Amino acid sequence: APVSQVWPNLYIGDESVARDKSTLSLLGVTHILNAAAGRHRINTGQLFYSDLEVEYLGVEASDHPEFNLQPYFSPAAQFIESALKKNGQVLVHCAMGVSRSGALVLAYLMISQGLSLVESIIAVRLNRDIAPNSGFLEQLRNCPLTTLDIQYSITA
Repeated sequence: APVSQVWPNLYIGDESVARDKSTLSLLGVTHILNAAAGRHRINTGQLFYSDLEVEYLGVEASDHPEFNLQPYFSPAAQFIESALKKNGQVLVHCAMGVSRSGALVLAYLMISQGLSLVESIIAVRLNRDIAPNSGFLEQLRNCPLTTLDIQYSITA
């Protein structure tokens, strides 16, 4: 499927959905996180969406195990979290909606929702067959505890 809701108001999709403005409007998408941004990848950007009321965040990630996605875990989680707090609808996409976007959504669930990596994978896979590459999974496994995680463990 081009797009799947994997958490309330949070969608993972592929490039075709990211470029399909009528589908984005139908879904009521307010925030777009492009995990495959950049000139040689999916070069949409804020201007591409100027006729839609959306906030855009681009991450220039390549889908290689050697690529360090970890610096983007926290900004991605914050972007998604602030969108959902405002009752937004968030699309996280890459080329296929499998590896890069999957990894960033897992990071969000771990950082903002306090889920473990395994719990996050299970939650997302109920609705979409994500498969972050081995490098991204390793980076998620080694993701340092954030302040949000620490808060959860104290209040839990």
